[in-house]
Amino acid sequence: MTAQQGFTLSRRRFLVGSTAGGLLMAFGGVGIPARSARAALTARAYEPTVWLQINPDGRILVNIAKAEMGQHVGTALARLVAEELEADWSDVEIVHVDSDPKWGYMITGASWSVHTSFEPLSRAGAAGRIALLEAGAALLGVAPEECVARSSSVIAGGRSVSYAQIVHSGTLDRSFSEEELKAIVLKPASDRRLLGKQIRALDIPAKTDGSAVFGIDAKVAGMVYARPVIPPTRYGCVIRSVDDSAARSVPGYLRSVTIEDPSNTCQGWLAVVADRYHAALKAADLLRVDWHPGPGSDVDETAIQQRGAQLASDDSAGSLWVHEGDIAQAFADADQMLDHTYRTASVLHMTLEPVNALALEQDGHWHIHAGNQWQSLILPVLSQALEVPQERITLHQYHLGGGFGRRLWGDYMVPAALTAKAIGRPVKMVFTREDDARFDCPRSPTVQRLRSALSRDGQLTGWDHAAVAGWPTEAMAPAFLKENVAGGGKSDIFSANGADHWNSNANQRVRAIKNDLAQETFLPGWLRAVGAGWLGWAVESHLDELAIAAGRDPVEFRLALLDAKGRNAGQMPESVGGAARLAAALRRAAELADWNHRGKLPKDTGLGVALCAGQERAMPTWVATIARVSVNRANGGIQVEKITSVADAGTIVHPDGALAQMESATLWGLSMALYESTEIKAGQIADRNLHSYRPLRMDQVPELEIDFIRNHHISTGLGEPAVIPVAAAIANAVYDAVGIRLRDLPLRPDALKAALISTPS
Repeated sequence: MTAQQGFTLSRRRFLVGSTAGGLLMAFGGVGIPARSARAALTARAYEPTVWLQINPDGRILVNIAKAEMGQHVGTALARLVAEELEADWSDVEIVHVDSDPKWGYMITGASWSVHTSFEPLSRAGAAGRIALLEAGAALLGVAPEECVARSSSVIAGGRSVSYAQIVHSGTLDRSFSEEELKAIVLKPASDRRLLGKQIRALDIPAKTDGSAVFGIDAKVAGMVYARPVIPPTRYGCVIRSVDDSAARSVPGYLRSVTIEDPSNTCQGWLAVVADRYHAALKAADLLRVDWHPGPGSDVDETAIQQRGAQLASDDSAGSLWVHEGDIAQAFADADQMLDHTYRTASVLHMTLEPVNALALEQDGHWHIHAGNQWQSLILPVLSQALEVPQERITLHQYHLGGGFGRRLWGDYMVPAALTAKAIGRPVKMVFTREDDARFDCPRSPTVQRLRSALSRDGQLTGWDHAAVAGWPTEAMAPAFLKENVAGGGKSDIFSANGADHWNSNANQRVRAIKNDLAQETFLPGWLRAVGAGWLGWAVESHLDELAIAAGRDPVEFRLALLDAKGRNAGQMPESVGGAARLAAALRRAAELADWNHRGKLPKDTGLGVALCAGQERAMPTWVATIARVSVNRANGGIQVEKITSVADAGTIVHPDGALAQMESATLWGLSMALYESTEIKAGQIADRNLHSYRPLRMDQVPELEIDFIRNHHISTGLGEPAVIPVAAAIANAVYDAVGIRLRDLPLRPDALKAALISTPS
């Protein structure tokens, strides 16, 4: 379902908080049906909008349609409502909701949650406050303008009436037109009492006392367990034969199911069903299946990278993402040319909680219990797989034990649902760590070629960027492919965002190129920071190479490019200030990291800088990162001693959550820079557990210095931007330390050692 297939509202009058674009998502406005005021009164609780409910006992429930995966999104969004509602924070509770058309388009990703929810939730709270003020004034026998709302009460002089008393009175029947809602003036920042303040997070207690329920905890009466049996390739596998004779010896084994999937999500799949989980695990290992593998069974990572290099060198390949000026002329006039290729390996999500789903049918309605990030994307797939209308499917939402983009695609629900359909019983399917890795949709291996021109005085005069990768959006959500340059063809926005950086340059071209071999072999996925994560690696590494070639300081070189002119001047309200805000973040980071004294660092120690405006130009979060590293010449080891990052994300709604997001994103960026990678072998993911797939270890965490530039601009995202500059900052610091340029991720000690041996110190 696309955003345009949401609800159409015909009424001209709405309850508090409902507008024609009730929930403004990044993919377009979706109207939210309003409840009638009288129905709310009958139920005694007052529901001025679908987003909140005020109970006669004073509890204020805020409905959260975003997935909770450790980012404290419920606390952040509840703050928006409570701020404008003038609620006492101790009265506020959060409720994570299941799929329902009334919530609009449901997605949690791309760091959009606070940004896209700020206006609708703030206006919902403000309109509720207005309604409560009017009703409270009537109860107090005064005019509304004589009252103020504070801490869940309406106050007039020395008298007050609580929100609970107002709701209990049953006098709330205020409704608002769309025009009235738009006319509401939100509080000035100086009057805010909750946003940006240190207050109790609502979602942490349940996570620490064990009461939070994750998808893997879901249970229903009469359920059985299943483990998937995954074929040797993602696409095109056909089952020749199945032998379960050994599996039948396992106590509790019930049967194996050949999954017939009309949606083609599961090609050549089976499921082993048992009355307990460990029986399903053991029996699945004993099942003997003969497959005819799909066409990707002879493809490996090397072939995919070679295809990427071939496409990057084809000047006609791909779709235009940026096209300005005359690249050919700029290159012809150049006094110096740089031409370098940057690569990244496949990366897995490896969420702490392996994917899982519990599925059952009751009275013709399907219930799927799982943690998920993009309900509106998987519902049509489940509808096709189960051959029932979407209206007969409900996704019950749970906490996610890690999402990172993996649970944007809910494909793991399909085999659970089809197994339940086949056996006519509730089925809880849990993937092992190895199953999860094999079925993962990894970040595609990438190849990027950057060619740039410098003038005699060291000015950047031309920039050509060819970025090749598998395209997750084409594979899973093709309706969201975008044409960024008129006539330039459609691109996967999540394989192009970040390449349209904020550096001023009259002549530049960026092409997003799909690696067709990758696309045919595995399912490319969205992984934290998505395209910007690997695009930023090449952009910021290349900028450093340009600065050095021009004989200029890397910070000063970047500052000169961030002149905030033309399209880089920014626009209201998302990117007000433009590149000047990124320049301010860079200056602050350089000050904190003592950049100007880096020449005094110990031998083989260096500083490296990198920037991002992640995750996308339409919603920039300005981040400047400086890494301090030391290099061990004997073994090529890279020790990251400190990472300094400065972020400008506009209004900081939940400071603790913002800091946690920056810290975790920085460490993920570090993990991918130095350690995380796998490869495709025989069409499959090679590393399937943490004994061989190595993330960052606790004892390798460096000192982190995180700072925020405080302002009252519109809130932008913080879930992913800090990932983006880390790898390039580290590689640039390695060059500063020992003069070796590494262009492949992860940064491998053997590659650095070999380069050090061949290069005089």
